[in-house]
Amino acid sequence: MEAPHNSPAAETAPEPVGTTAPEPAGAVPEAVTVTLTVTSPEQMQELGRRLARVLAPGDLVMLTGELGAGKTTLTRGLGEGLGVRGAVTSPTFVIARVHPSPAGGPALVHVDAYRLGGGLDEMEDLDLDVSLPESVVVVEWGDGKVEELADDRLRVLIDRATGDTDDERREVTLVGIGARWAGLRADLA
Repeated sequence: MEAPHNSPAAETAPEPVGTTAPEPAGAVPEAVTVTLTVTSPEQMQELGRRLARVLAPGDLVMLTGELGAGKTTLTRGLGEGLGVRGAVTSPTFVIARVHPSPAGGPALVHVDAYRLGGGLDEMEDLDLDVSLPESVVVVEWGDGKVEELADDRLRVLIDRATGDTDDERREVTLVGIGARWAGLRADLA
């Protein structure tokens, strides 16, 4: 279940619970993986705020997780951390929303590709390739659809308990692909 728009900020941030082995000195990793445990919607939003501190114009973030896993809650935190204008809500029915930054920072382009069946060809009408250099582009359900937009990208996989449960615990796996994300572990520390 996703947090309401007026969720209070979390008092504690999620901490890494496991990471891959460090790369040898001087090596550029192909992918860096960090796994975190999040136990509440407030912590998911706080994780979004933490991630926003390391995001820059041109970053592509792909969110994967079941319905209700917390993708939009995480994106809401990203929007808060980036200081963008407008309430970050699920763009399921409009496909994409642009949240500009009144402070001159990067805009947040929030896309929900759930209802889009095709790959990048179907996404071309959204002009994400044009928006990407000046914006942070977050795509929910983007696996298999937007990878061609950027060689370097951040995949966020959110796993939650399934079935009839009130368990708010989520395992969030961040996979930084490409040299841009080589310092992901240190950036989140």
